[in-house]
Amino acid sequence: MRNRHGTPIWYELLTRDADAAQTFYSAVIGWSVSKPAGGLERDYRIISTMDSAVGGLLRSPDDAGMAPQWLFYIGVDDVDAAAAKLNSLGGSVHVEPTDIPDVGRFAFVADPQGAPFYLMRGASDEQSRSFAPTVAGHCAWNELAAANQDTALEFYQTMFGWTKGDVMPMGPMGDYSFIHHGDTMLGAMMNRPQDSTPPMWRYYFRVDDIDAINAAIAANGGTLLHGPTEVPGGDWVIQARDPQGAMIGFVGSRGA
Repeated sequence: MRNRHGTPIWYELLTRDADAAQTFYSAVIGWSVSKPAGGLERDYRIISTMDSAVGGLLRSPDDAGMAPQWLFYIGVDDVDAAAAKLNSLGGSVHVEPTDIPDVGRFAFVADPQGAPFYLMRGASDEQSRSFAPTVAGHCAWNELAAANQDTALEFYQTMFGWTKGDVMPMGPMGDYSFIHHGDTMLGAMMNRPQDSTPPMWRYYFRVDDIDAINAAIAANGGTLLHGPTEVPGGDWVIQARDPQGAMIGFVGSRGA
């Protein structure tokens, strides 16, 4: 990929039921889901909007021990070097750098606090548009619930050059700190509630009508967790779980 080192380039859903997940997300957000030409050894499906691919969907192996979840791939110049650097900074490499023929090289890793993600160097020179904050169907916001956001920021700054932007106080919950990659706002970091879920990244996808999405989640077996809630700038967000339990967020305007 031609994206700058440290840019989110792909989103991926690990699920226990790929067919059910495909049905849910096609109905809720309107994604089309297809299998790559020629196929892969595993049942890997491509999620697309009308204009481009956004991510992938696959059934997690029965012995993986992973809960259904969304993950993202961070583009790097050199996967092997990035994995070694991550390990030296206290992160964990769960899948060593591996080639996928005609796709690229990747590693499955976690930051020092345990939040998982992928490192990726794509084989194509085409620029990824998976993260496109203003485009419907694409990811608009990446949010880290960290055990300690200050040390998390130090890690991601050293790994990818990310920087801390403005801060929004949230009372007893602490600060909500915006994160930037150059002149692009990627999302934010916050301290996770104590005795809550483990450190993890959450992803919010852009939609045209947040109320329509809210209704579609309930109608298709999902669970609303929070919202709609207005955020600075006039957008509204909701947090939900799909029928298999993967957390997903949406951001958009309200219908008339």
